[in-house]
Amino acid sequence: MVSPSPARVLSATLGLVCAAASVRPANAQGSTAAQPAGAASAQKMSAAAPTPDPRVGLRAGLMDAGEAAWNMRVLSKTPPSEKFLGSTNSDLAFLGNQVFQGSYNGYQVWDISNPAKPVLTFANYCPASQSDVSVYKNLLFVSAEGNTGRIDCGAQGVKDTVSADRIRGVRVFDISDVAHPRSVANVQTCRGSHTHSLLVDPKDPANVYVYVSGSAPIRSASELPGCVRDANDPNTARFRIEVIKVPLAHPEQAAIVSSPRIFNDLKAPPTAHGAAPDDQAEVAAARARGAFIANIMGQEMVLPPMFVQPMLDSVVKARGGTGAATGADSAAVRAAIPAMIARRMGDRQAANASHPGVTSCHDITLYPAIGLAGGACEGYGLLLDIHDPAHPTRLAAVSDSNFSYWHSATFNNDGTKMLFSDEWGGGGQPKCRASDPHDWGADAIFTIANHQLQFQSYYKMSAPQTPQENCVAHNGSLIPIPGRDVMVQSWYQGGISVFDWTDAQHPREIAFFDRGPVDSTRMAMGGTWSAYWYNGVIVSSEIARGLDVLELAPSALLSQNEIDAAKSVRLDHLNVQDQPRYTWPASFALARAYVDQLERSQGLAAGQVSAARQALAGAEQASGAGRRTALTRLAAQLDGDAAGAGDAAKVRTLAGAVRDLATAR
Repeated sequence: MVSPSPARVLSATLGLVCAAASVRPANAQGSTAAQPAGAASAQKMSAAAPTPDPRVGLRAGLMDAGEAAWNMRVLSKTPPSEKFLGSTNSDLAFLGNQVFQGSYNGYQVWDISNPAKPVLTFANYCPASQSDVSVYKNLLFVSAEGNTGRIDCGAQGVKDTVSADRIRGVRVFDISDVAHPRSVANVQTCRGSHTHSLLVDPKDPANVYVYVSGSAPIRSASELPGCVRDANDPNTARFRIEVIKVPLAHPEQAAIVSSPRIFNDLKAPPTAHGAAPDDQAEVAAARARGAFIANIMGQEMVLPPMFVQPMLDSVVKARGGTGAATGADSAAVRAAIPAMIARRMGDRQAANASHPGVTSCHDITLYPAIGLAGGACEGYGLLLDIHDPAHPTRLAAVSDSNFSYWHSATFNNDGTKMLFSDEWGGGGQPKCRASDPHDWGADAIFTIANHQLQFQSYYKMSAPQTPQENCVAHNGSLIPIPGRDVMVQSWYQGGISVFDWTDAQHPREIAFFDRGPVDSTRMAMGGTWSAYWYNGVIVSSEIARGLDVLELAPSALLSQNEIDAAKSVRLDHLNVQDQPRYTWPASFALARAYVDQLERSQGLAAGQVSAARQALAGAEQASGAGRRTALTRLAAQLDGDAAGAGDAAKVRTLAGAVRDLATAR
């Protein structure tokens, strides 16, 4: 999220009991009935999305909003703890059975050993925006960017322009005892840390590296020496990221080791989009009724009352008055807004005016297994070489005139594709209305060949949302479905969408979950910030409503065997921006998942599919040498079948999985 200030979405309604809102199944495909492991029961299900889309017209509400699900089911919905009510929940990280949930008020730790009943094990009240988190072994890293974050985690903020109490950078905690975190380092940076990515380099087990993306205003050199604001100074803090090296044996020695200028020669990207028709109409109507309007990143936006009213109150107080603001007070606020927006947006507009191009990255996704990273950097998507962790270099850069703000990247598992998301409006705007173009606020899918990116298509969740629902592409992760590229992704108040982008030119939604808007009368911040797959479940950080845990249900588009194979992949920790390469242990579910895919795609003749199913069932009933012999015979048969198959490569993959199963202990 790049919104300049989080909405305070929970007010008097926080006293309400969290109602057990019922999930409305879209159709029978959401059934929870177990399926026979070896049967092609998924083929009896419809592959068509429900019509009409049940996400349209959902009842509004904070904790009692209407819900719709297709091929997914909710396991639990847990509201935030007391001190985190009303704050903005942000990103997630995972360690063992624990989920670390960032918040503008600090972070919470949930035990999801039983995903139907998450247990809050610790809540560290430590305010700072936006508190994105990552974990590794006994260390927790937390981003801090705003001016009010304090080193001592105090709630009083920092009022002084220059202060030794301010933290803008990365906090490092020792969480050997999770309930008693110990601050071991605060690494300060010139622009703070909006997000960060943790790089665990397989060649350097003694250290980890933290790539810091900061986009806020540059702090004073009086507060942090070396911070240069002048864009024309060769030492400027713009046009760079920071790399922090953290010795695992001595995390207190964490320090910036480089500031790579990976984009300082990129020019302004082409833009073809303006405001959507509904946005233009909204601004015109707002202007007519005297609302406050600001130009943010080249686009006129109506400022919400929660933003304007405090400023009006401040002006009234400054002149020693009471009561409602006068016309003169409003005029003073209108005059001050441009400068205020410029400060909040990190002087980006001023910098862009003198140096059009890229000044920072929002987010960098590292894929150490292939030595590459994807940088989502304002107007560009970058492909980076990270073989030298401290000195990443740019391999390729792409722009897109339909994109507004490149937010994050996801590789497919074999590293041949990359998906970038576009966080239009910084997460605070509706971009899923019926009139919004399908390629605005969407994902862009690229293939990777010879270290170059080639555009293939867009993906956007398809259900029209109301003007009161912020809805653009946001954080997601791969689901380890073998042989396919399947991803779960947050769309703020557009909900959660699961889609298949194996065919990069024709991505397809295969499951979803959505709630109605937080408020039907105004834009109130909410929705899912991050939705990640972790050890068999999907965990969602709900900005206003807490923590959701969901699971996939079998359908004609995703079989129980494929889900079971995905669940066989177990991780001891996960930071999604440090993308792991998935590998699958040998299992009957894995082999059957490939059989299901071959049947679905008709990549193997029906008779051969049936024969393979029977052989697998027989082998599973056997044991010892009998099982090995049956599986070895089946693998040999599949090798022979591959030559005449419609999908020879997948038949060979199936044969390999069967052969691995034959030799597995």
